[in-house]
Amino acid sequence: MKLKKFGATEQRIYEMVTPMIEKMGYLVWDVRYEKEGADWYLRIFIDSENAAISIQDCEKVTRPVSDMLDEEDPIPHHYILEVSSVGLDAELLRESHFDACIGCEVRARGIRPLPDGSREVIGILTAWDKDSVTIESGGQTQELPLSALAFVKLYFEFSY
Repeated sequence: MKLKKFGATEQRIYEMVTPMIEKMGYLVWDVRYEKEGADWYLRIFIDSENAAISIQDCEKVTRPVSDMLDEEDPIPHHYILEVSSVGLDAELLRESHFDACIGCEVRARGIRPLPDGSREVIGILTAWDKDSVTIESGGQTQELPLSALAFVKLYFEFSY
């Protein structure tokens, strides 16, 4: 996997909407501007330090963000705006994601079997740099090259 960087449009939107969204008490996890079929989507993923994000939270953010984007008009053509929760198993794609998740439980899946022979590791993200992640699991620490990983995601286990 490679660390993802914002494209020019994503960066511009991120800088525009982040102050407003943070004033509302939310965090901007990611901004994605993607083409799917004939349509362009502007997706803003939000999170909160205090509670899970609800559909009402997404609605609360969507209205003022949509108004701001209509007024500023940073995207010259038609697109579909989506505001959603980052989710319990958010994929870590950007440097800011890894920084925010030090000390969190994550699941890393290898493209091929990892050095210990397993396909994935679940443990605490203890460190990262542009080339690797360090995960502590079962009393052992593994440094895994990012290039050998399909993904790194937050991990949450449901108990029934």
